[in-house]
Amino acid sequence: MPIAVRPIVNIVDKYAARAAVAGGEYTAGVANPRRDQAEAAAAADTTWAAGVSEAISRGAFKKGVTAAGSEKWKRKASTVGASRYGPGVSAGKADYSAGVSPYLSIIAGLTLPPRAPRGDPSNVARVSAVTTALRAAKIAKG
Repeated sequence: MPIAVRPIVNIVDKYAARAAVAGGEYTAGVANPRRDQAEAAAAADTTWAAGVSEAISRGAFKKGVTAAGSEKWKRKASTVGASRYGPGVSAGKADYSAGVSPYLSIIAGLTLPPRAPRGDPSNVARVSAVTTALRAAKIAKG
């Protein structure tokens, strides 16, 4: 006997209607999770790695991007993304500051080789000093 499934329009309408009024439940769930989010995520490290490896082996990323297409990306980025970009950046100012500050301190503490005339190959040493220092900091961070 086949499994009875409601019409897709009913499912989608219910999903959208419930999500529109679920903000309080979402907030309560974040405030009182069943398990600590960071501990649970860290404990799932091997499962995550296995899942990513499996997805890579079957080309899931490329298939998903191809299936969604550029039209969906453009439509969502220009509507939903555009309306959330400014508020999202504003909400993340403190996190951005905390994340970028160590790297800016590294850059500020570097002494670069002298600048040579434009196009001189020795100028690459200036770039190399910055990239080497920043990469070392990232690797040390873990």
